[in-house]
Amino acid sequence: MQRLAADGIDVVRVTYPDLIGTDRARDVLLDHLPSACDHGLAFCRAVYHTSPQGHVVPVSGGLDAGLPDITVRPDLDTLIPLPWEPGVASCLADVTDPATGLPAPESPRDLLRTVLDRCAEHGMRPVVGPELEYFLCDEAPASPSGWKRYSGATGVVYTAGLRADGDNHLLRTLRLLRDMNIGVTSGNHEFDGGQFEINLTHSDAGSAADRAFRFKSAIKELARKEGKLATFMAKPFNDAGGSGFHLHLSCDNDEGGNSFDDPAGPYGLSATARHAVAGILAHAPALTALANPTVNSYRRFGPDTLAPWLIDWGLDNRSAMVRIPPERGSGARFELRLGDASANPYLLIAGTVAAALLGVLTGEEPPAPLEGYGYDTARAAVLPMSLPAALDALEADTELTDVLGKDFTASFLSYKRNEIERFQRHVTDWEFTEYAYHL
Repeated sequence: MQRLAADGIDVVRVTYPDLIGTDRARDVLLDHLPSACDHGLAFCRAVYHTSPQGHVVPVSGGLDAGLPDITVRPDLDTLIPLPWEPGVASCLADVTDPATGLPAPESPRDLLRTVLDRCAEHGMRPVVGPELEYFLCDEAPASPSGWKRYSGATGVVYTAGLRADGDNHLLRTLRLLRDMNIGVTSGNHEFDGGQFEINLTHSDAGSAADRAFRFKSAIKELARKEGKLATFMAKPFNDAGGSGFHLHLSCDNDEGGNSFDDPAGPYGLSATARHAVAGILAHAPALTALANPTVNSYRRFGPDTLAPWLIDWGLDNRSAMVRIPPERGSGARFELRLGDASANPYLLIAGTVAAALLGVLTGEEPPAPLEGYGYDTARAAVLPMSLPAALDALEADTELTDVLGKDFTASFLSYKRNEIERFQRHVTDWEFTEYAYHL
């Protein structure tokens, strides 16, 4: 308290992720922080079941139980000042069910902790490096959505500076994120106009999820302060590509070395690494539901999109779902390219790590790696190509859902199937344009 006051902090923003990875929060005046830590902050559990449009989805434990509380307690070990909000520090929170004292069943942060505990039982300590892309948009009142891409420049992939970023958004944002101390390393303009990618350092999986969650929240908040919109939607524009959420994953051993490296092993990879890749491939259909969690996610799939839609792996091959970068030794790892930017960081990392763990426990070898350009259905199986198909695959994969937990899985499936029902009842702009004049 005294240190925060001395640093000019008089408000602590207590945040936690909901089921879709959006931040839920309460601002607490510094004088009331001790009470928040002792007794917790009461939120309605249905916050996990609330849609982006504010509808409470009928998930077990919410409406049917009379909208009970969850208890949210600040995790003061995660306190960081917000460089763009003078006097405000932010911290993550731990969420419990006051009736049982146990973590809330839908808490993404606690789900990841549970999966990591299972990994630790088998000597696996996952290390994750997240890569996220997003689009920046300006207001456009004449547009149906009210927004347009911040830049229409083409051919600007892997560039920086004013050529595709006339307002220096990236440079300004990188500096603020650096001061936030969440492990941001670098950034560049991505393939499409108004699209950016910012990379985060590798760390233990729990910290990586925390940092990716805070990164997404910060990017959106910084854009709002400037009257812009930053969106991690998978594919927001018909005439542009999608935004990915790639995960680089390795594992530390008991001595702190990289357990994925083995100079004498096939491809320079250890048995642990190869078995982990096999696990990702085996559980990829179910993992798709967590990595590509919206109806819109599947607009990103398809030939020549550089978004993986086949179940394959390759050595330094960006057309494969799982890419093995060329580094070995301490840099040995795989890159899962399946996820899109709308994925909840906690759920994507938990699902990936769980699938890798199951592969290690099964001990099977992956098939031969992809050679040449991929996207050939004669060489690899196709992933689920819609959200309903992905949810069905998740529900059917009892090995994976046993690791993730039955309560979480039931809530996630109920929430997402309601999303599909609402979408299927909605009349889209495409339908009106296609049919209204001629029919």
